[in-house]
Amino acid sequence: MTPARIIDSHHHLWDLSKVHYPWLMQRGVKRFFGDPTPIQRNYLSADFKSDHGKLKVVNSVHIQVGAENGLNEAQWVDAQTRSNSLPSAQVSFCDLTALDATEQLDQLSMLTSLRGIRQIVGRSPSEDAQTGTDGLIASPAFGNGLSLLQARKLSFDLQLIPEQMLRMACLLEGYPSLSVSLCHMGSPWYQSGAGLATWKAGIQELAKNPNIHCKLSGLVMFNHGWRPEDFKPYIEHVLESFGEGRVMFGSNFPVDGLHTGYEQLVDAYIQCINELGKVNLDAIFHDNAAAFYRLTR
Repeated sequence: MTPARIIDSHHHLWDLSKVHYPWLMQRGVKRFFGDPTPIQRNYLSADFKSDHGKLKVVNSVHIQVGAENGLNEAQWVDAQTRSNSLPSAQVSFCDLTALDATEQLDQLSMLTSLRGIRQIVGRSPSEDAQTGTDGLIASPAFGNGLSLLQARKLSFDLQLIPEQMLRMACLLEGYPSLSVSLCHMGSPWYQSGAGLATWKAGIQELAKNPNIHCKLSGLVMFNHGWRPEDFKPYIEHVLESFGEGRVMFGSNFPVDGLHTGYEQLVDAYIQCINELGKVNLDAIFHDNAAAFYRLTR
C-alpha cells in the first residue's frame, strides 16, 4: 500500500542571500544532526521538488529554522507560498516570552500563510544546557505566550527531548483548546534501557491530550546509519499511543537529507507502517496534516 497524495508537514527552505541562519553557517561545528557543511547552500522550492521527485507531494508546511530575524524569514517564506506551488503554509518563530510577543504575533498574523508558531523547547541535552531553553517550561512568560496562541487559534509546534515530556504534558493541560504538533516524535535519543523508557512514558503522557498530534519526522537525525527496521519500534509506539488519526508525515528536509534521500525515507516509513498491519496511510501522509494545518489540496 502507498498513499495517494502526500502532505509534507515539516520541511525547511532557505535563501542565504535573503535570510541569515547563524546555526547553519557555522564552520567546522558538528551538531546533533550531523555536519551542516553539505547544506550550507540555498535550498529553494525547486530543490525541494527535485528531492521529492515523482512522489505526489500536493502541499507542504515550512517550519521556521532558526533565522537571525524570525519576521524576516516568515515574510520571505510567505512570498514563496505565493510564487511557488510549495510550500503551502508556514509555522513561524515568535519569542513567546518577549515583552512584545503580542506585537510580534500581530505582525506575523498579517501573513496569509501563517498557521502556527514554533519556539524550540529542547534540541539535545548538551545544547539545552548551554542555551537555557529548558527553562521555558517553567516560565510564566512562556505560559502567557501559549495563551496568546490559543486565543488567536494558532497552533504550536513543540520540539523537545524526552526528559521534558512529562513537565510539558502537565503544562499543556492548562491550554485545553491549543492545537499542538509534536515535532520529530519527541526526539528519541535513546536506543534502549532507561532512556527509551523515558521516551515511551513521555509519548504516552502527551498522547492523553486529544489536542496533541505527533509528526513522523526527524528520526534520521538521531540515527545517521539507519535502516528501515530501526524506525519500526518508534513508529509502532507512536501509533499505539496517538492512533492513526493524530500522526502525520514530515520529511525534515534538507536536514534529514544529510543522511538519506527523500524517496528512500518515505519508502522506509511506509514499509514500517505496512508491517504493523492495517493502518490508513492516506491519513498519516495527507489527511491529518490537511486538517491540522488547514490545507485544501
